[in-house]
Amino acid sequence: MVVAYRVLRMISDPFFNSSDLITTDLSFLEQSTIDRVDICNTKIDNLTFIEAIIRIEELIEQRIPSQVVTPNVDHIVKLQYDTEFTEIYRNASLVLADGFPLLWAARYLKTPLKAKISGSDLLPSLSEISASKGYRLFFLGGRPGAAMKAAEVLREKYPAVRICGTYCPAYGFEKNEQENKKIVTMIRDARPDILFVGLGAPKQEKWIHQYKDSCEVPVSIGIGISFEYISGIVKRAPKWMQQRGLEWFWRLLHEPKRLWKRYLINDTEFFWLVHKQKRSHKV
Repeated sequence: MVVAYRVLRMISDPFFNSSDLITTDLSFLEQSTIDRVDICNTKIDNLTFIEAIIRIEELIEQRIPSQVVTPNVDHIVKLQYDTEFTEIYRNASLVLADGFPLLWAARYLKTPLKAKISGSDLLPSLSEISASKGYRLFFLGGRPGAAMKAAEVLREKYPAVRICGTYCPAYGFEKNEQENKKIVTMIRDARPDILFVGLGAPKQEKWIHQYKDSCEVPVSIGIGISFEYISGIVKRAPKWMQQRGLEWFWRLLHEPKRLWKRYLINDTEFFWLVHKQKRSHKV
């Protein structure tokens, strides 16, 4: 009965995407209920995409500044060495799995996750909901022109979307006290319900953690390269590659000089970390 109710709730939601049924959102049908899944000492909230949206809306209603993080393989590796980053994760209001490798790792560890929930998917979905429910959005970061162009694209797609501001700070702005004060004032005056920050990890998470209370925004989310995807400055991997966990390969093909070390050297440690966790459970 509970499962039937959840399925009906999903398909009756006006923002339900039927492709979720084809991918991972219904994996709760074959697994026990686990509130949080541990992957390499990172506790991840075990939610479907729609459940995550509902939680974010609850955070908006509470009006208490909160932070949503979306770990991927690169985050998991960085979290092994960066104590500040780790502390931010511990204090986050929501931790959502961004990437099929995390879903595969969770299944390998016999604690499966329900769904992949990336910042790049949350941004357009929450923009659509903004058009319906009136949530105010602010876009911070991205490459020059990306946030502004993303806002234009979303306004064209969802005419009623309420994007109350965009700003692209100069490189290294996070070390400039005056610039940060200006940005905080700009955001606070715009009164957004959701702040999307596209600065890359862990810079975006650290900036949000430091300034979210001063900005007085109910929900702040780090979304990496999402402004570039929406604006068309960077082309996102085709759906079939996303669903097969090959989005990283697509990005590597398009930006090899910038990303080769991350994907081919640094992030390979993830697989050893997962294997080590699996072995420790057998002892």
